Amino acid sequence: MLLSQTLQHQQVPPLMEFFLQIPLLIRNFIIYSLEMANIIVVFPNKRIVETVLCFSIFLFCYLPTAFCSGFLQKLYLPVPGPESYAFDSAGRGPYASLADGRVFRYLGPAVGFRCIHFFKSRKPRRFCDGTNRTDISQICGRPTGLGFYYKTGELFLGDADLGLVVIPSGGGPGIQLASSAEGVRFGFPDGLEVDQATGIVYFTDASSRYNLSQINNIVSNRDATGRLLKYDPRTKNVTVLLRGLSGAAGVAISEDGSYLLVTQFVIGQVSKYWLKGPLANTAEVLVNMTGMPDKIKRNTKGEYWIAVTVTSKNSTQLQGQRIDGDGNSLETLTFSPDFDSSLITEVQEYKGALYLASLYVGYVGVYR
Repeated sequence: MLLSQTLQHQQVPPLMEFFLQIPLLIRNFIIYSLEMANIIVVFPNKRIVETVLCFSIFLFCYLPTAFCSGFLQKLYLPVPGPESYAFDSAGRGPYASLADGRVFRYLGPAVGFRCIHFFKSRKPRRFCDGTNRTDISQICGRPTGLGFYYKTGELFLGDADLGLVVIPSGGGPGIQLASSAEGVRFGFPDGLEVDQATGIVYFTDASSRYNLSQINNIVSNRDATGRLLKYDPRTKNVTVLLRGLSGAAGVAISEDGSYLLVTQFVIGQVSKYWLKGPLANTAEVLVNMTGMPDKIKRNTKGEYWIAVTVTSKNSTQLQGQRIDGDGNSLETLTFSPDFDSSLITEVQEYKGALYLASLYVGYVGVYR
């Protein structure tokens, strides 16, 4: 195969483009230097030259790619079960919502994670700290979705048992904002998104019938009592935007604030709910997926990463699927077996890395 054909057929990561040019630059530099010295250069036949150059490309491109691209770093946590992440307006983090009801912030490799939030439970903290038991989460709390409102520095939580909670700027005990809507108690608040333009908080309730400890019932009974909700910090009111959702999980707002994307893990679907325009207050099916979609997060390009668990008879694949606002598939990455869990709950892109979350691991997965 000719060198030009080799380059055309290989998918080279953008960061490796520089390495691709090195063999050609070296070859041209040698020829130019020898010609300037009035030395006549006679190369072997074309096939040998191409073979040498292709081997050079392997050394300069594929080997660095193998070691620098697709690498999973593990930031170990003091408590298992990171469900979701957030970064503050200064770029600090990740902040991770953990199984024992606390939120931890990453302070760098020398320090690790430190607690910035805990719920004032009816039991001593030693009863809750370090637990991964869903049957006592109503006592200790179980934060799921996270989202900062950058203007105030407040961190909003969708807590699977305590409802909608806010942590004041600087950390400390959370304040419960709401536990029901329209007289119906939240069963299992899950995903959360803050509109930075308005301060409105959008969040999901996976089920109005079952709680976190009964999540298997949501799936086996194909429960359809999930809701999409809106909290207005000015009025302190919670409004139901959508009903009848099957395992409402993640929610993300568009770059221009015109719509929300909502995932339903029971039926493997992504819906678009219009906030503005002629279709305002209506919803449509955007994507039918293979697998169970969980959290959905928008990146800086206005695209969306969805955490998807694909289960078959013989295996489970933990994926991140990137789509655009029209539902077009842009990329699919498989993180298993390196990300060693039976479920993936979030894939969030931040500064060139993907942050992977799961209920069943003891670390933050950072995929580069």
